[in-house]
Amino acid sequence: MPLGLKPSCSCCRTGNTAMWRRSSQGDVVCNSCAIAPGSSGGHGNSVSKTGKPEAHRRSARLRNTKARTQPAADRKLSSKGKGRRHIFKLKNPLRAPEAVATVVTSDSILYQGVFYQVGDVVSVLDEEGELYFAQIRGFMQDQYCEKSAVITWLLPTTGSPKGKFDPSTYILGPEEELPRRMEFLEFVCHAPSEYFHSRCSPYPTLAIHTDKCCTWTHLPLCVGGSSTSQQAKCVL
Repeated sequence: MPLGLKPSCSCCRTGNTAMWRRSSQGDVVCNSCAIAPGSSGGHGNSVSKTGKPEAHRRSARLRNTKARTQPAADRKLSSKGKGRRHIFKLKNPLRAPEAVATVVTSDSILYQGVFYQVGDVVSVLDEEGELYFAQIRGFMQDQYCEKSAVITWLLPTTGSPKGKFDPSTYILGPEEELPRRMEFLEFVCHAPSEYFHSRCSPYPTLAIHTDKCCTWTHLPLCVGGSSTSQQAKCVL
């Protein structure tokens, strides 16, 4: 029997009894009607006037059909606000797009409080503790803000001091294609990007024309207080 509902006898309609029983038809009867001889609530089946037993079968579970027949507009709406879980469940979950590698190149960059530019000289320390110098050729930054630099090695000459950098004693070396992270580079000094390029050709060409360069001009000459114009030729 559902909780919260007060039972009543189907025969005498009483609501108080020492024990509730159920008849063979499934009706709820009190203890007095159940033990009374010849009662319809007992174990015998009820017989109609025609002589045929009446089959009255009621469900053991009493269902409340009031909520089903009541329209949705008449139901009381909850005055509570909707939580975040309800709001987020309104939309179908979407999978985050895959990360795409994007690289941004630049001519200058700020790293750990030092402003680097193209042409700056940096030092690189290898695993054996040897110090090498290079010139920055460009900067790169990926989508995770990891900063890198592309360098050109500087080769020392016989006059280069060991462990120190003298720009006048270094020449340009090979160019690296793969970038190096800025955490492995240490700033040395600023320098123009064309500083280590050769200013004169190692194999100069001979002049084809033997004519000397000349220019013509008019110079005023003062003779006896009068000025006359005379054409002069200046050979350079």
